[in-house]
Amino acid sequence: MIETSLLMIILLRIFSGSIDITAAFFMYKFNDLEKAFYINTLLALVGPTVLIITTGIALFGLTEKISLTRMVCLFSGIVLILISLKSE
Repeated sequence: MIETSLLMIILLRIFSGSIDITAAFFMYKFNDLEKAFYINTLLALVGPTVLIITTGIALFGLTEKISLTRMVCLFSGIVLILISLKSE
């Protein structure tokens, strides 16, 4: 039997991938660089959001198996990744 946390992560990743594929089809359908740029910009919000949510779900599922220090380190790493993506 599959753990609930794992199932939620899998379903969220499938949903996220479906959004990406749908966006690619819209880019192809519109055949316009400006619209493709706009769609791609919207997708930039999806990626980090899915990363944070899936990590949160995983850490919640691992609360009994992982120490608080490791959880803080993992979330700090994610925050640093997101900051580095925004910096120039």
